[in-house]
Amino acid sequence: MEVVATAYSSEVRQTNSQPNLAAWGDILKPGTKAIAVSRDLLPLGLNHKTEVEIEGLPGTWIVMDKMHSRWEKRVDIYMGMDSDAAREWGKKRVLIQWDPE
Repeated sequence: MEVVATAYSSEVRQTNSQPNLAAWGDILKPGTKAIAVSRDLLPLGLNHKTEVEIEGLPGTWIVMDKMHSRWEKRVDIYMGMDSDAAREWGKKRVLIQWDPE
C-alpha cells in the first residue's frame, strides 16, 4: 500500500508531555524500530505489534503508536532522540507491506 511517511523523535514539542509513551502503553527507546499509524489503517490489519516493511528502510518496523485522527493513509517513523534524522527524512510517499491477520 502506498502511504505518506513522516518521522518523529522523542521530544515534548513533537509529541506530548510523555514523549516516550506510545498510544498502547509501550515505552519507546532510541533504537526501537517503531512506527505510528493513522487510525484509518487499523481496520486494514495495521494493529499494535504488526510487523511492517517500509520501502527505503532496512528491516522490519513494529506498529507501536497511533497518530491523531486527522491523518489518513499515513505512517510516522520513530527516530529515537534524533530530531535531525527526523527532519532529514521529511515527508515521502512510500510503499509499505505487512501480513494482515
